[in-house]
Amino acid sequence: MKAAAFEYVRAASLPEALREFGDSSNGAKPIAGSQSMGPMLNLRLARPARVVDISRVDELRSVTAVGDLVRVGAAITHAEIEDGNYELLRNDFMQYVASGIAYRAIRNRGTIGGSLAHADPAADWPLALSTLDARIELAKTGGKRQVRASEFMLGAFTTLLEEGEIISAVLVPKIGVSLRWGYYKLCRKTGEFAHASASAAFDAQTGLARVVLGALDGPPMALDVLAQSIAKQGPSAATAEAIAASVADAMPNADAIDRSMHEAVVERCLAQALGSSAR
Repeated sequence: MKAAAFEYVRAASLPEALREFGDSSNGAKPIAGSQSMGPMLNLRLARPARVVDISRVDELRSVTAVGDLVRVGAAITHAEIEDGNYELLRNDFMQYVASGIAYRAIRNRGTIGGSLAHADPAADWPLALSTLDARIELAKTGGKRQVRASEFMLGAFTTLLEEGEIISAVLVPKIGVSLRWGYYKLCRKTGEFAHASASAAFDAQTGLARVVLGALDGPPMALDVLAQSIAKQGPSAATAEAIAASVADAMPNADAIDRSMHEAVVERCLAQALGSSAR
């Protein structure tokens, strides 16, 4: 099946793009890497009257330092993060996550903003950015606002985005040498969407302590009790019993196999973060 007819517009600037989205009569939708919207168009799950290409908008293609944060433009691709094209993003965690997203052909085109906006529960960036307590910058003709990454996704393929609003950037805390992290997912085969995933980050200097479950029926779920116990007591708090209890609380309606897979990814990502060979 091929897409229904639509008008194509390439935006030269963010204000130009926002004007297109602000006029609801256009029925406009943004497109950048086209790795999510493209299939939806071809399957006719989305039928916009106009598609606005934002892949070359300078403000969405820059990476800059903003105080103790790194502002990552929404049209930065997974491959650019994986390859370390931007000095501010040359850190183990972001590059590791980017390198495991789908296949290289998809990473070459797919963007960090597009992944977040699509809000697939099995996607990598919603989980990883929630773990880092990042912020998402949303823009429309009336101005910009920021929301926590952990609050942006409301459910499967459902977000806080309002009519006429797009993701313009992600604001990620600068990652220092004291950060200890883990990221693990179970896939049927390399490149496929995860059946279970988990991420952990601990930083004694900033007080960051996060353990987050991904690949659920809805948005990622933070295991706050487990994370705080580990932050206070150290690796000894990451027992099999504590992990199982936290996963059960987060997934009360899951079957035993699903819970078992999520327990396994939590255990393995904590081993990465807390073990002697922690990154």
